Amino acid sequence: MSIMQVIVASGEIDPAQSQNWLLPATSEIIYGGLASIIIFSLLYKFAGPALKKGLSDRTARIQAELDGAANAISTAQADAANIRQAAGDIDAERARLLAEADAQAAAILSDGRERLTVEIAELEARAESDAAGLSGRLNDELRVEVARLSSSVVDEVVGRSIDDATHQALIEDFISKVGAGS
Repeated sequence: MSIMQVIVASGEIDPAQSQNWLLPATSEIIYGGLASIIIFSLLYKFAGPALKKGLSDRTARIQAELDGAANAISTAQADAANIRQAAGDIDAERARLLAEADAQAAAILSDGRERLTVEIAELEARAESDAAGLSGRLNDELRVEVARLSSSVVDEVVGRSIDDATHQALIEDFISKVGAGS
């Protein structure tokens, strides 16, 4: 048998049993209360500042996130306004660029036409001068050829049928006709 069973059997009070169903023994209330006060005061002294610091850090972090979100929202709204404005500016810029391109195209076209007109006039003048030069050269070559052929024909004809006096008269007559034709 154990000691507890002996004491309970002898009729003495069981220390594991309380006298009141609601409250513990007075000594337990005193020792438990003092221990609780000591623990709570130590927690308040040492854990309290760390808890306050942790809560203030958490509050500051949450506030920083809220401020960052507000800044991001304002930045996004400003960017959206800039994009909307740029979209309007893009239409105006596109119209300006198209007008400028049309003006440049018209200037290039008129410049090209002027250059072509000048070049055509130069080519026509060159062609006319070449034609005049060729005409004069062809006339000269034709005269030389006619003179050569007539000289050979005349020599042959004259040699057969014409005497020297007639021959001389024919040559002078031919020379005067060729000179009058030029």
